[in-house]
Amino acid sequence: MTGFSLMWVGQLVSLVGSGLTRFALGVLVYQQTGSATKFALIALFASLPGLLVAPLLGALVDRWNRRTAMLLSDFGAVLCTLALVLLLRADALEIWHIYLIVGVGSVFNHIQWPAYTAATTLLVPKRQFGRVSGMMQFGAAASEVVAPILAGLLLVEIGLTGVILLDFAAFLFAAATLLLVRVPDPEVSAEGRAAKGSLWREAALGWTFIRARPGLVGLLGYFAMMNLVLSVGTVMLIPMVLSLPASDPKLLGTVLSISSAGLLAGTAVMTITGGPRRQIHGVLACGYLFALAVVLTGLRPYVPLIAAASFLKMFGVPIINGSSQAIWQRKVPPDLQGRVFAVRRMIAQLTAPVGYLLAGPLADRVFEPLLRPGGALADSVGRVIGVGPGRGIALMFILTAALPAAVSTWGYLNPPLRNVEEELPDRVGDAPPVAREERAPAAEEAPAGA
Repeated sequence: MTGFSLMWVGQLVSLVGSGLTRFALGVLVYQQTGSATKFALIALFASLPGLLVAPLLGALVDRWNRRTAMLLSDFGAVLCTLALVLLLRADALEIWHIYLIVGVGSVFNHIQWPAYTAATTLLVPKRQFGRVSGMMQFGAAASEVVAPILAGLLLVEIGLTGVILLDFAAFLFAAATLLLVRVPDPEVSAEGRAAKGSLWREAALGWTFIRARPGLVGLLGYFAMMNLVLSVGTVMLIPMVLSLPASDPKLLGTVLSISSAGLLAGTAVMTITGGPRRQIHGVLACGYLFALAVVLTGLRPYVPLIAAASFLKMFGVPIINGSSQAIWQRKVPPDLQGRVFAVRRMIAQLTAPVGYLLAGPLADRVFEPLLRPGGALADSVGRVIGVGPGRGIALMFILTAALPAAVSTWGYLNPPLRNVEEELPDRVGDAPPVAREERAPAAEEAPAGA
């Protein structure tokens, strides 16, 4: 665990730096434009470009050493950060520059994630996958708790340029910690040996492997629907809170920090317990908790209720993600995890850009007018959830809550998904794969799935 822990600390610091920049840029765009659509486009450009090339990036990760891939990702992120600093110092930063830079950054992020996840498989035994996934999400949650509060204060004290320079320093620290960790290469599986060839052929194996296993296909479908709801909630929470009377960036930062504290609490539970014994229950059961929390988020224009509901919603997310991650790490051969995890992320998260793209126009042109004073729903739905700025967005929250409840029910009624842990063999032993190979070199010749 020593190598993983050192790598984890570096990524934690890097995530805090990225959170500072992300919060600061979001506030800048919304305050300058007042447009939920333009604000939501930041999230779209931060995800879609990387998703579109994810299979190829995953195949490259499997060709390279995992640490090398992570270092390349950090280097690309540093270049994007420097570009922001130079534009700010020249007083030339425009909205389209932000979209372009976060789009390029998303490509490097889609190298980082599969490399980071696949590296953990090579560093820790499978019985620790649930706890390690909790630690990884703990890093993300801690950064989300700290970053909004810090960014709200730092924007006033050192400005946007200073915040971005802190992000730059965090990337350098993460790269330095990676240089101290040795991440070994995995042994080659039968599937990986058969797919050797062009990059396109190796990338295609990521989808071929998943498609042949209905339980994994069902797990992907479940997360695609959950991510659609999460994307709408993530991108619309900020405009909804900022539209409340007497709201400001500091109040918003407090709400987001409370929301992220729920994420932090959920990751603590996942880290300590490793998740439920049957991890598919951790995936499906928390979907109902998620649906309830989304309804409560939009129920009333009351900041304490919004913050508490956001806490509850985010509490279940690391249990869902960590349980799923442990399943994937056990069921996919280590040498295929870069490409399989990249394809998995692409499919599961392709619905998120749809949510980012639709959320803004739906809020601005459909739901907000419905719940303005005199709007079509002001005298009906408005009597329950309120009327005025932000209440149309609240109605969006309530309506989208039906989806996670429905897909969780579908998951329990789908035998390949419900029984995925029993029906698919583990492809990773009790010790890290490379450690097993060092003790018994002949293990490479064992039949696939042994």
